[in-house]
Amino acid sequence: MRHPCNPARDTKITRMPNLLHFTDSDEANALIATDPMALLIGFALDQQVPVQKAFSGPLAIRQRLGTLDPAALATADLDASFRQKPAIHRFPGAMASRVGELAAHVRDQYGGDAGRIWGEAADTEQLRERLAALPGFGEMKIKALGSVLAKRFGVTAAEGLVPSHPTLGDVDSAEALADYQAAKRAHKREWEKATA
Repeated sequence: MRHPCNPARDTKITRMPNLLHFTDSDEANALIATDPMALLIGFALDQQVPVQKAFSGPLAIRQRLGTLDPAALATADLDASFRQKPAIHRFPGAMASRVGELAAHVRDQYGGDAGRIWGEAADTEQLRERLAALPGFGEMKIKALGSVLAKRFGVTAAEGLVPSHPTLGDVDSAEALADYQAAKRAHKREWEKATA
């Protein structure tokens, strides 16, 4: 398995976690911690499903297709894999397309190496631009992924993306995931009150 970047190539990354505690599966948690494409796919799927379901998706894709290589995913029949029971996502067709677009972007812009997105970012602004260019990555995902990169991997360019509210970057255990999800629900209720 690849780590999110090659430390020999990039000294801006100071930590390499063995697990990210975003699912109930150690195998899925290890995959998203050690394979940058898996991490990106998890964030792409983190929409209208629980965190655990979203970040279990990369492992399910790898089990069904045998790979998470961006070049292979960009040309694979992802729709059939996403719809196979149990479905990888609540919206299998839309998310299959999203993952295919993401894989094509990583293949075309980064030579198939997703870790280059943050491993070669010169500063926070360049990292923000790179993340914003990813299919399906809006401001919330940029901040959430930035927080994970800064707090779990020590990516210095991501430090300026960390928001003041709790994110997945604060999750370092199963207990912390439960706390994060409770805080996220409370934050969402407050936001809904403020915009009502």
